[in-house]
Amino acid sequence: MGSNFEFVNPQFFWLLLLLPVLVLWYLWKRKQQTASLKISSIQGFKTGKNWLARIKPLLFALRLLALSALIVAMARPRTVDESTKTKTTRGIDIVMSMDLSASMLARDLKPNRLEALKTVAARFINSRPNDRIGLVEYAGESYTRTPLTSDKTIVLSSLKSMSYNTTIEGGTAIGSGLATAVNRLKDSRAKSKVIILLTDGVNNSGFIDPKIASELAVEFGIKVYTIGLGSNGMAMSPIGIRPDGGFQYGNVQVEIDEALLKEIAEKTGGQYFRATNNTKLEEIYEEINKLEKTDIEEFKYTNYDEMFRPWVIFGLILIGFEFLLRTTIFKGFL
Repeated sequence: MGSNFEFVNPQFFWLLLLLPVLVLWYLWKRKQQTASLKISSIQGFKTGKNWLARIKPLLFALRLLALSALIVAMARPRTVDESTKTKTTRGIDIVMSMDLSASMLARDLKPNRLEALKTVAARFINSRPNDRIGLVEYAGESYTRTPLTSDKTIVLSSLKSMSYNTTIEGGTAIGSGLATAVNRLKDSRAKSKVIILLTDGVNNSGFIDPKIASELAVEFGIKVYTIGLGSNGMAMSPIGIRPDGGFQYGNVQVEIDEALLKEIAEKTGGQYFRATNNTKLEEIYEEINKLEKTDIEEFKYTNYDEMFRPWVIFGLILIGFEFLLRTTIFKGFL
């Protein structure tokens, strides 16, 4: 909220230029009305009211002050208080469906694909304060990790705790990951429904064909942005388990079914992106953030406090006081 002072009609201040002219006119007129006479003594002309003659110019000064006050009033001084209120007029529901297969631990992104994704996804979530967001994770099967919610603290906490585990079946079930995300959005009443589907492989598991899942998305008016994650060529990826339980790494050919991801995006009205490194992944999420804007309606309230009335009253009081003095005390000196 801001408060400002302004004059609605500042052009009236040009009338103040009349004041010096009036002063010169008054001095000239007074000089014209004053006659000079040389006498030996003025003792006989002295009376008790000579002091009134000396302060007679006070009447003219009161008129000038009254005129100045009325000019300021005509310029309409006022204070302006402005406040704004925003309202989300178009909410967006977004489900982020993320591949959590073992290949997401590949180190072609730093420190690995999964951690790079979590970092970028967290920034994306923070940049969507007015939208509901849900999380789906999948490997050989899929499940909802976080249902749609506007509580970003819950979503970010759930995202942070995501990690590769052997609880769910291995593999990459793109169809299942997409279908689960569609299921979370199908009953949404949001004006815009979006899925961000990310994978680093090819569909090799699950019981749902990705093309059928994409048709379901079209039926429910859901737009799908697909992201293929992984460098071109070879990448250091998990190839086995060491005796101590950790992963053994080796160079593995990066295989992403880009044709399928492009088809899903095109069919649902979304776009396909390829993230080959951390920087590219960040740019992709920034691009999606720009493409899916939430409409914000801003209401501006302005309160005006008019301040010309005190100036009018002050000017009228001066005029009245001048008239009273002129018709009483100074009556004999005019």
